[in-house]
Formats: sequence, structure tokens, C-alpha cells
Amino acid sequence: MTQNPEVVIVGIGALPVGYHFDLSLRSMAVQAILQARREAPEFEPQAVYVGNMLAAGISHQANLGALICEYANLRGAEGSTIEAAEAGGAAALYQAVQAIRSGFVDTALVVGVEKVSDNVDAELETMLARTLDADFESETSMTLNAQAALLLQRYLYEYQVDKAVLAAFPLLAHANAAGNPLAMYRKAISIEAYSKAAEIAEPLNLFDVAPYADGAAALLLTRADLLNKKQRNMAVKIAASSLISGRLALHDRSDPLFFEPAAVSVQAACKKAGISIADLDFFEYQDATTLHAMLSLEAAGFAQRGEAWKLARDGELSRTGSLPCQTMGGCKARGFPLAANGVYQAYEAVQQLRGEAGDCQVKGAKIGMIQALGGTGATAVTTILQI
Repeated sequence: MTQNPEVVIVGIGALPVGYHFDLSLRSMAVQAILQARREAPEFEPQAVYVGNMLAAGISHQANLGALICEYANLRGAEGSTIEAAEAGGAAALYQAVQAIRSGFVDTALVVGVEKVSDNVDAELETMLARTLDADFESETSMTLNAQAALLLQRYLYEYQVDKAVLAAFPLLAHANAAGNPLAMYRKAISIEAYSKAAEIAEPLNLFDVAPYADGAAALLLTRADLLNKKQRNMAVKIAASSLISGRLALHDRSDPLFFEPAAVSVQAACKKAGISIADLDFFEYQDATTLHAMLSLEAAGFAQRGEAWKLARDGELSRTGSLPCQTMGGCKARGFPLAANGVYQAYEAVQQLRGEAGDCQVKGAKIGMIQALGGTGATAVTTILQI
């Protein structure tokens, strides 16, 4: 076997993001898997890595690796579930890449699946808060959105920014999602609609917070040296992948307005890929809230501290700007299927690099970067994909 083989994505599949009341968790996962395998049926996965966050609590179902392998007729594969909060799917992708590069397997399948509609009452927020520090944060009734709102208040104060500039981020996401057939909200919004939106937690309003949703996406990965010429033309290379964890609780961080794991993971991924951020044709960050969008851009090095909002205001993040972002709507408008988000990001990046993104296409895209976060930036998984 080739030492340190090049890893490529040869098959992708995904369901529309939304509320799939008529589908079970396993059914959603299997549908995405079948789509991905249909693109490269000759590759039989030897390992299946499932990214999920809430199934054990909401759907009362653990051991997803075994369950999904069984129902997808992959009984000879080794199935396991990867947990990294909302970054679970991205972490599953990271594990699959390492497994192939190490020679442990030749072909692996990555599945991100989440079904929040199995429990849509107030208990959902309690379950989501488990990604925070249980003893010092969630135990005091802190929620993810409340924590983001507190940090955003500090951000606006620290950098003397008017909260009106926040609107540019959800406006961008919704405008881009209009062309994404899998998006939950396929309609652009106006500044008037944003300004009239209900408040979630000051200063976050309804349009500043990504909607939790059901979703399932799958990726089929293998070694590049196993491909024939035709397959090679459709394959997308994983140029680099980096998973970094930092301090979980905000009070343990030296600077709560800086996502250190996100910064370190971008630096590590770029170094592995032999590129700089200036070489990227697009960047998909995890906009769980508008705060996450700004801090992710600053951590990655695209903006100075306290200035990420200028990129959105000036149109630099549009598909025709200098740094296209959220090209298919991001979490905000495509919908936020929690741990499945990182796999959706990869699915969308592959479409961009293949030139199959339709109305969402970034012209001439050759290199893209995706990043998923767990908790309030405590875990960051950055992946660079290249055609």
C-alpha cells in the first residue's frame, strides 16, 4: 500500500434539511448513504464513522454505528459513533481520513445524522446545553444562545460596534440559500425583516440564530491510487484536516472573544496542505449565531479582531467577493442539523469544487475550507478540500 496515501471523496449524498417527521433516524442515514454509494458503487466501505449529538437523549438510540451499518446492509463494516458536540460529523470525517492515511482501511464511509424533531419542546435547549461545562455553566441554566448573546454584548462593547452591522451576516446566508435545493429557508430576507424580527437574547434576534433541524449527509472516501481515470475526474482531494480542542468553560479561557481552537486548526490545516488562507476560493464557517460567524472569521485570520463585520458589510463574503462564505446558506439558512453540519459542509464543498453547485456556484473554485465547531468554540475541526 502507498505510504501516506492521498485521500479523496468519491461519493456524496444528503437529504433536504428540515423537519422529517415521517422518517426515522436510521431511515434518514440510510437514504444519504445510498446516494453516496450510488456515485461509486465499486468501493465497499470497511469502516463507518457516524457523527451525531443528540440521538441517545432525544431518539433514545445509542450505538448508531451498529444500527446504521445493519440497516444500510454494511454488516461487514466496522461501525462507530463519533461525539464532538455540533462538530461530531466533522470529527467523523477527520477520523475517516486518519484511518485511510494510516492504512487501517482503504475505503471509509462518513455519516452525519441528526433528528431534533423527535423532541421539539423546551427540553431540547437543556440537551443542547450539555455541550457546555455541566458543573459551572449548564447547571446554572445557561444555554448556548444565552452564552453567545453575552459574548456578543461584550464584543459590541469592547470594539465599539453598532449592533446594526450584524444584519449583514444573516442577509448573506439567506440570499445564498435561495439557490440551494436542500436548504430549509430558500428565500432572501430584507433589512426591514431583520430589524423587525423577534428577540431571542439581546442582542441576538431570530435571524441571528441558526434553526435546529433534521438532516443526514454521507461521504464515501478512499485512496486516490485506487481510482481509474474517470473516477479521478470526479474525486475531490482532502488536502488537510485538523481537529483541535481547547478550554470548555468560558471562565477558563484567557480571552473569551477569541476562538483559539479555530485559529490553531486553520493554521495546522493550511500548513499540512501547503497553502495560506489567501489561496482559498471559499470558506464555510459554522454560523450557529452571528457571533460565531464573526469570531470564526477573525480566528481564521481573515479579519482583525473586532472587524469581521466589515467583510460582510462590504460584500467581501458574497459569492463574487474576495472571500465567498456560506455559499449555500450555511447553518443560518440551509438549517443547522447540529453534528451533521460538518458533513453537509463537506457535501456542499464537493459540489462547489466539482462545479455542480448550480445557482450557488463560486466561479472557478479549486480550493475550499470548511470548519465546524463544538460548543462555543471549544472544539474546532478544519478541513481543506481541493480539486
